[in-house]
Amino acid sequence: MKCCKATDPACGTSGFLVAAGEYLREHYRDQVLFEPKSKKHYNDEMFHGYDMDRTMLRIGAMNMMTHGVENPDIQYKDSLSEQNADTERYSLILANPPFKGSLNYDVVADDLLKVVKTKKTELLFLALFVRMLQNGGRCACIVPDGVLFGSSKAHKAIRKEIIESQRLEAVISMPSGVFKPYAGVSTAILIFTKTGAGGTDDVWFYDMKADGFSLDDKRSPVQENDIPDIIQRYHNREAEKSRKRTEQSFFVPKQEIVDNDYDLSINKYKEIEYVPVEYPPTSEIMANLKTLEEQINQDMLTLEKMLK
Repeated sequence: MKCCKATDPACGTSGFLVAAGEYLREHYRDQVLFEPKSKKHYNDEMFHGYDMDRTMLRIGAMNMMTHGVENPDIQYKDSLSEQNADTERYSLILANPPFKGSLNYDVVADDLLKVVKTKKTELLFLALFVRMLQNGGRCACIVPDGVLFGSSKAHKAIRKEIIESQRLEAVISMPSGVFKPYAGVSTAILIFTKTGAGGTDDVWFYDMKADGFSLDDKRSPVQENDIPDIIQRYHNREAEKSRKRTEQSFFVPKQEIVDNDYDLSINKYKEIEYVPVEYPPTSEIMANLKTLEEQINQDMLTLEKMLK
């Protein structure tokens, strides 16, 4: 924990950083609260967040402090511009960057454009995450589904970068209602480690169906929730090797992904198991229809007599 530095380059209200802090307080309570060096690192050096909305920055800083982080580093910064020079600085990135944004080339850092020549912010942020991570650093980020299967040169380039030059570990597909009422777009979580030398082998896919809330605008609590299952299976991925493509989670070999233009959409690899249905003979169906028709006619006659 002492060497961990976490950041969200599009932090908003700092929700991800708050959740990370709460996790550490729950699982490393003695270090966070009582060990002087760890406590200082937790309060002053561990958490960093950037955003361009000053109101969100104030809310984000207050959110961190009210959740026990005394001096979070929450700054006004355009993460995708030359203003952000952070390189290989962080061991953990947690982010939900803006979806479907677009920027002119002249406001984007040159080194990001060298990785992926695009104006799309969701692709530029992925290039940024790779740059900001230390070797061995890990990223869990939310991306719109288009990032997974987009056919443009830029889409393929960033997927290739993560698969070939880093180590992609998991793609968790989420249902389209998880961000309602604010957005109805389908999204996924990408989890990867920066290596600079590849390392992707088999990639774990999970098809999330429910997150504990209804998928309409009300987002009311419901019993169905795949998140505990995702966490349990992710931490025991070796046991997932035998899972079939018809199941909710499964592995896909790297070479198969490469052969499919680095497509990371789960529907590309998931297999649907069709269960054969046996129907009664046509003569039996026709007899049942005739019986039903006779019953309806009898009921109609009874109804007419009642109305006279």
